Amino acid sequence: MTTKAGTTVPTPSAARRPAPWVRTRLRATPLAALLTAALAFVTVFMAAAIPRITDRSADSALRDFVRHLGVTSTSLLATAQPNLSDTATDLDTVQQKLTAEIGRNLTLSQSGQLYGTRTKTSRGMLNTGYAKLSDNRAPQLDLMYVHGFTDRVTLVDGAWPSPADEGAPLPIVISQKAAETIGVKLGDVIDNGSEVTGPVRSRVVGLYRVNNPDDPSWEDAGCPARACLDGGGAELGWKTTGLIDGGSLPGLVRWGKNVQNFWRLPIDPGVLRADQLAQTRSTVGSYLSGSGATGLARQTNRVDLRVSSLLPEAFTRATARYEASAPLAAIGPAGVAGVAVVVLCLAAALTADRRTAEIRLLQARGGSRGGVLLRLLGEGVATVLPAAALGAALALVLLPTPRWGDAVLAALVATLLAVLAFPARAAVLLTPPKAVAGWRRLVGELAFLAVTAAAVAEVRRRGAAPAGAGLDPLVVAAPLLLAVTGGLLLARVQPVVVGWLAALAGRGRGLIGFLGLARASRDTSGRRRPSALPLLALVIAVTTTGFGATVLDTVDTVRLRAARIATGGDVSVSVPIYATLPETFTTAAAQLPGVRASTGVWVENGASLISAEQESVSAILVVAEPKAYAEIARTFGMGEFDPALLAGAPGGPDTPVPALFSTGLSKQLAAGPPRLRTPNGGQLRTTVAGIVAGTPALPDPGKPFMVVPAGPAAERLPELKRTNKWLSVGDVDPEQVRGLVLERGLTAAEGLAKLIRDEAVAAGKGSHGLPPGYTVRSSREAAAVLAADPLQHSAVQMFWYAGAAGAGFALLAVLLTLVRAAPERAALLARLRTMGLRPRQGLALIVTETLPQALAAAVGGGLVAVAAVWLLGPAFNLSALVGADIGDALTPALLPVLLPTTGLALVVCLAVMLETAVTGRRQISAELRAGDQR
Repeated sequence: MTTKAGTTVPTPSAARRPAPWVRTRLRATPLAALLTAALAFVTVFMAAAIPRITDRSADSALRDFVRHLGVTSTSLLATAQPNLSDTATDLDTVQQKLTAEIGRNLTLSQSGQLYGTRTKTSRGMLNTGYAKLSDNRAPQLDLMYVHGFTDRVTLVDGAWPSPADEGAPLPIVISQKAAETIGVKLGDVIDNGSEVTGPVRSRVVGLYRVNNPDDPSWEDAGCPARACLDGGGAELGWKTTGLIDGGSLPGLVRWGKNVQNFWRLPIDPGVLRADQLAQTRSTVGSYLSGSGATGLARQTNRVDLRVSSLLPEAFTRATARYEASAPLAAIGPAGVAGVAVVVLCLAAALTADRRTAEIRLLQARGGSRGGVLLRLLGEGVATVLPAAALGAALALVLLPTPRWGDAVLAALVATLLAVLAFPARAAVLLTPPKAVAGWRRLVGELAFLAVTAAAVAEVRRRGAAPAGAGLDPLVVAAPLLLAVTGGLLLARVQPVVVGWLAALAGRGRGLIGFLGLARASRDTSGRRRPSALPLLALVIAVTTTGFGATVLDTVDTVRLRAARIATGGDVSVSVPIYATLPETFTTAAAQLPGVRASTGVWVENGASLISAEQESVSAILVVAEPKAYAEIARTFGMGEFDPALLAGAPGGPDTPVPALFSTGLSKQLAAGPPRLRTPNGGQLRTTVAGIVAGTPALPDPGKPFMVVPAGPAAERLPELKRTNKWLSVGDVDPEQVRGLVLERGLTAAEGLAKLIRDEAVAAGKGSHGLPPGYTVRSSREAAAVLAADPLQHSAVQMFWYAGAAGAGFALLAVLLTLVRAAPERAALLARLRTMGLRPRQGLALIVTETLPQALAAAVGGGLVAVAAVWLLGPAFNLSALVGADIGDALTPALLPVLLPTTGLALVVCLAVMLETAVTGRRQISAELRAGDQR
């Protein structure tokens, strides 16, 4: 409307509407809103990332574990009896049907696929002039048709085999190396014996060379690349595999005694998933014996088709190892979740303290409790939701994995906590205080204590979860429950103890200690009950990290001991049956750097003990120098004995030699000194000097053993003055020992021993540059092999990732605590400076105020971690974590708990000093403002 003077009068519709509450509040405190969004982003990102990291690690570990088993152990092998009418095309058709049918449920790998027809029983190569290792055994020949073999081998001489004519010798090709070893010539007609139908022969039409002997396709395919040693003792001889043309399959059926069609289908380890392992195992099982096997027989029209595989066994081993390491991998994330919840609550408390006056003013001016909380909830939604969505999306994009349900659920829970934490705290502020609030807290803490006690008792009652039971949630939750209980207990005890210390400090002359301790026993409002949240966050971080670190430290210690027992010391040397370690080697080896004790021993596996009643008992004989051998036994706690027991005096052949007998061996012999008989017929009278359960030279003897002193035994029986094993303890470099073996420890191999050695070299059985049969074992290397399990490594890696995240959140809790008290502390320092407080005294005051909480959290968390190890130790399967069967239980250790405890105390003190230094730079005039109510 317009007046006569032209003035416009505002109408009700033109009146300005009030600005939205959420937008106004966010614009008023942009820094606080930004920090809240940042905290929500980090928390939700971690909540979504940890499940995905766990999934990725588990999948990668499973694939590595299965891949290292080799093609034979990770394949489905289909077999069927061949028919005279079978052709290579028929085999191709079956291969295609098998691949199509199995490939619908399992992803197959092209590498390592092999199919064809092979003989399961060898035939002799009876031609005169062929190489024989014994008169009882002629060279043996296997024959095989392999689809596409011309692509895997190169023809060196002659021609490729052609289809066989009925009644004519079967055309074959063999490897050039095998022909040279056995003495086969191109064009030879090999006499393979005879059957009822007549003589069985084959004709060598070509010689080939395998392109890649390490090609996984040749696994479990006989000896196509060379001649191999077969049999043993008097039956030792050569054996090789020849190849035929696909058109000779009927001739191969007539030639062989036991012929088999086969199709090997390796699965692709790169697509295995840990969460689908049970389903994959069930699918493989159905093809072995079930509906899948029936379907394959029907599809291929081969009623006798049988499928076998080692995959179920491999999956069972993988499942057992995964389940053993799963609690360790889950404890870290559980600790992170606990610390993150505390941090969110602490941030909400900080915001509530900052806005207490504002919230109470809104209520005083007529705002309803529900209306105020809805506005605060709107602030949280506008601030937290975008940041949470961004954090969750970033975790899903940066850490791709097929599973997303757990990550999204964890992100939703974290988002809900971040949104509701501040309104929940504000609801407490808006609720009138009640006199029974203290009793409610006490009842809640007692209830939590009861739940923790029940969980720990149940875990101790059940012990380690049986195989196949899956992840035990109580084993994962129990350390966290103990940490929370310990934190709540410390929150009760700390103010009382610090108050006593403040009273003691008040009796002294200085005021800094008294004032700092007095402030430490109260919160920022001066009440005698400081917030338990900061202490709780620190205790959870220390307890979970210390508990997991103790598990890892115990596993490493026990694994090294198991490796020592398996090695026979820290470094041991064994030689083949034809060799002897010369004295020059044992003398030089004893002088290597790091050798604390060493000795050469003679181990005879074919000895026997004869009692007075002529009863004979097989036993393993160990001949060793008593003092050094006793030191080795004492070092790793196996078969310890007093060397004086074996101090035998010189004497004649009939003078008994003192001996250590294995447990139960002496009971098998009748009364009277038993006699030792060696395989060469030598005899030695012995007497029982002691009983031991084990001995270093025989980590797993498998049958009774005895230990005799080297000097007296060699005097009475010179054949025992030999050495085929060297044992040592100390920080010994195994590479130096290997070099010394090559330099001074080798014995020339001749005759059959040389053939065995050359065969092992061809098979790639030598290691570290040593000839086959010569073995240098190291406990450190053995422990590293045990620790190389991908599934266990994944769990350890996940634990340390979670430990780092938990430490980060704990540090954030410390910073939030400092920020919460920073304004009041800055004002206090400013006022005290007007009274003459020096800067160094101000720093000492702040450190004295903050240090009790850090020390209480560090010491308390360490004690709770030790208690958790003691209480929950029986629930962890150390054998599966170590990689060897052991009888050890999880026991508390100081160092693994001390490291996170000390690290926490140092981080907190550093953060306090840094915050105090920043606070001290503020001007006194900025803090002492007129009308300041702090």
